[in-house]
Amino acid sequence: MQDIIKNLVKEGMFSKVKDEIVKMNVVDIASLLEELEEEKMLIIFRLLPKDIAAEVFSYMSNEQQQYIIEVITDKEIQTITDRLFLDDTVDILEEMPSNVVKKILKNTTKQKRQLINLFLKYPENSAGSIMTIEYVDLKKEMKVKDSLEYIKQIGVDKETVDVCYVINKNRKLEGVVSLRKLVLTDGDIVIKDIMDTNFISIPTNADQEEIASLFKKYNLLAMPVVDKENRLVGIITIDDIVDVIEQENTEDFQKMAAMTPTDEEYLKNKVFTLAKHRIGWLLLLMISATFTGHIISKYEEVLQSVVVLATFIPVLMDTGGNAGSQSSTLVIRGLTLGEIEAKDILRVLWKEFRVSVIVGLVLSLVNLARIYYFEKVDFMVSFTVSISLFFTVIMAKIVGGALPIIAKKLKFDPAIMAGPLITTIVDTFALMIYFSFATRFLGISF
Repeated sequence: MQDIIKNLVKEGMFSKVKDEIVKMNVVDIASLLEELEEEKMLIIFRLLPKDIAAEVFSYMSNEQQQYIIEVITDKEIQTITDRLFLDDTVDILEEMPSNVVKKILKNTTKQKRQLINLFLKYPENSAGSIMTIEYVDLKKEMKVKDSLEYIKQIGVDKETVDVCYVINKNRKLEGVVSLRKLVLTDGDIVIKDIMDTNFISIPTNADQEEIASLFKKYNLLAMPVVDKENRLVGIITIDDIVDVIEQENTEDFQKMAAMTPTDEEYLKNKVFTLAKHRIGWLLLLMISATFTGHIISKYEEVLQSVVVLATFIPVLMDTGGNAGSQSSTLVIRGLTLGEIEAKDILRVLWKEFRVSVIVGLVLSLVNLARIYYFEKVDFMVSFTVSISLFFTVIMAKIVGGALPIIAKKLKFDPAIMAGPLITTIVDTFALMIYFSFATRFLGISF
């Protein structure tokens, strides 16, 4: 379908483009517009029916949204914003420059503008900042048949009607009821008699990562958001949580790779910006790596006495770093998914210790055979390298398991204790273990 439309666009047959494009899913339409030149993209966007255009607009990139807002008329902006869900409008405004924000706000109703300003006051990445107010609330005194009529009247403008929220006269949340239950229940029964009072709600200041964990734990499609007095102020839907999970995963990957997190797409980022996000961590890791240099210089006489020892330093450091990264990655994932908590640190360390003994023993025995039989290195040197490898693996896995939990306990993101940082720390301890055993077993003094 997209190839057909692209060919029609090339031929300038825009009337046929309009007939074909409305048959597509709005997400696919947004994807198609991304691939077109700005001028042709704008022509096709204006051909879309108003309700479809607003939905397509919410799925377009920030750059294309900004371009459209800058070139279309005030009336067209008002048409789009009137049809956008409030949470989508807020998300768009948060990514736009001030001149575009002013143009959008100028063309929204006073009531919607007040709601937007309220949403923008919530802390970033909080429940209040990602919730929507397009939900169905019911009074507990209503009869089922009346509530169904009410849903028919207002449901078309709501983001979801699958679950309705039951409130009292003070807007305090008292229960929830599914549309399915309403449809299958006798029309004269009162809502309070069928509502579910065992529900999960969250405060407006709850962190989005915590919210994502609750959605996963309780297999939810939507969750109510309440204020300090338990009054219903909004809901969070599963589509918002999917975006949160993607954002959090991207942020964790970037931190694990020793970079400052950014939401910008790689190809759309400037070279200077990419460098700025990386150089800070690289400077920190470079400075911290000087500890390994100090240790090597301290044991310089040991290396001069048995020169072959130097050839095995990369093996120890690389194996230790890899072992530590394995443990830290698993623990970080467990912390993120809520499978591991800070109080579980002793259980984690005990498990990592037992794993490291098995792994370290296998690696050290294979390494001993390799060095002694194939590389024909003196047995005591081979033994020294292998026993150092054994204890390095144990140390690396314990450090890799402990540091993410300690970071979590100190209110830091556990992801910063991954890959590069763990490797740098493990390298330092691996050299200390190596040279300590070398001086002991090889009878070298310094």
